Amino acid sequence: MINVLLIAVAGAVGAVLRHLAHALLHREGPRVAWPTLLVNGIGTLLLAALGSAGAAESIGVVLGVGFCGAFTTYATFAAQTVALAEQGHRWQAALNVGLNLVVGVIAVALGTILGQQA
Repeated sequence: MINVLLIAVAGAVGAVLRHLAHALLHREGPRVAWPTLLVNGIGTLLLAALGSAGAAESIGVVLGVGFCGAFTTYATFAAQTVALAEQGHRWQAALNVGLNLVVGVIAVALGTILGQQA
C-alpha cells in the first residue's frame, strides 16, 4: 500500500513539472511541440537509466510508473501532431513525429549508458 501512495506522490510531481514545462516553453503558432518533446526525452532517459542501473524494484516502480508515467505524455504528442496536420502544417507534423522518435531512441541509449555507470 505504501508503494501506491508513493506512486501517487511521484505522479503528482511529474504532472506538475510537465505542466510547468509546457507553461514556460509553449509558444503559439505552427511548430514542433518543444515542451512535449523535452519532457518525453527527459522522462525516457530517466526511465532507461532506472532500468539499466538495476534500481530496487520499489524505486523503479515509484519513479517509473509514478513520476515518468505522469511526466511524459504520448497522448499529448499524438494530439499535437494531429492538430498540426489538420491545420495544414503537415511538414511540422512530420517533423514532430521524427524528432520525437529520434530523441526517444537517443534518450534510451544515453539513459542506458548512464544507468550502467551508476
